[in-house]
Amino acid sequence: MTEITTRPLKRSDKQGWLKLWAAYLLFYKQDLAPEVTEKLFERLLSDTGHRAFVAVQGDELVGLVHYLFHESTWALSSTCYLEDLFVSENLRGGGAGRKLIEAVYQAATDEPSASGKVYWHTHDHNTRARQLYDRIGVLSDFVRYDRP
Repeated sequence: MTEITTRPLKRSDKQGWLKLWAAYLLFYKQDLAPEVTEKLFERLLSDTGHRAFVAVQGDELVGLVHYLFHESTWALSSTCYLEDLFVSENLRGGGAGRKLIEAVYQAATDEPSASGKVYWHTHDHNTRARQLYDRIGVLSDFVRYDRP
């Protein structure tokens, strides 16, 4: 089996990325307008904030992670928010998720204006992913609320 590697998203990745993005949205039971997806892909390739890495096995994209840096009211340096993470179902537990998170960790370390801190959210029922998160992160005490 070919090793899984990570690298920044490229324009030529669009079809593979779209396939992974659609599966991610299905997993979270979300239905986005096509123009939202199109705008997101363009933002991920621009220098406007959102960034992305992909996990690749051979010539196939098998995972994605989206992240961004934002200012904080509690620090002079920015913080990294890992917004989306998805790995093809048949490869979960094989290290791709860890490699994608570690790529974001490294990006947060390398970003001159950042503190190196990285945080993310997941659904409490996402038990498979939480097994990984519990090994490479620290569960915070914060509870999230949304506007009704």
